[in-house]
Amino acid sequence: MTKTIVVSGGTDGMGRAIALARAARGDEVITLGSNPVKGAETPNFVRVDLSDLEDTRNATAAIAEKWPKIDALLLFANRQAPRREETKQGFEKTFALYYLSRYLLGRDLRPNLDRSGNPVIVNVAGVGITKGGIAWDDLQLTSGYSMLRAQLQAGRCNDLLGLIQRPNYVLCHPGFTRSGDLTPLPKPLRAAIRIAAKLKAQPVENAIRPIHDWIDDPPADPLTAVDRGRKLSLDLPRLREADAHRLAGATERLLHRAGAAGSR
Repeated sequence: MTKTIVVSGGTDGMGRAIALARAARGDEVITLGSNPVKGAETPNFVRVDLSDLEDTRNATAAIAEKWPKIDALLLFANRQAPRREETKQGFEKTFALYYLSRYLLGRDLRPNLDRSGNPVIVNVAGVGITKGGIAWDDLQLTSGYSMLRAQLQAGRCNDLLGLIQRPNYVLCHPGFTRSGDLTPLPKPLRAAIRIAAKLKAQPVENAIRPIHDWIDDPPADPLTAVDRGRKLSLDLPRLREADAHRLAGATERLLHRAGAAGSR
């Protein structure tokens, strides 16, 4: 049966691979990304800067109107930021792109997902990783910023997002994969990652295989967490209900101040 699938970060890496593969199977695929050249090669391309809240909400509104029923929402969009940058709404860019955009997509497209008989949201991040934490008193990392710290914080926020936006939610850490846009990184680091990827990383086709399965047959559990092929217990310290409640409240307050509160 044909599925309607929204893919954020659908112009590179795993997102692009799953978007093209599902379109080849006959599914209606909507790809979100910021690069119009790459986007032209993907189905139903929606050009959007997912680090910009206004742009993201305009995109979700357009998608919600054109595709009333959505069967799967796949969240891939992320980009490394060696230096701290702020969006025009004043958010640290990694936090905005890697976490806030996923929060908004899941929240604002939930009515469309609920019209599907058996929907699924797949959040591809770093569930199972124990490093990093959430700077509750400084979510925008105005002090002590590093690229790694920003990535780990957004990853831990995405862990909790599974609790906030369940049911029909899958948290997935695929592991080291030959995927993603390395252009923001310094040349020496790019070269080192490419060498390591050739030696140790899995091909994209292997990484997206379980995602195909979740689209075709969504898990019955309200929340599923899988780290490199291993299903995780949901009693992990990184998946505390109290922390999820705290993050949900903090996120809505941030969005309210930025004028992005409430679903359309």
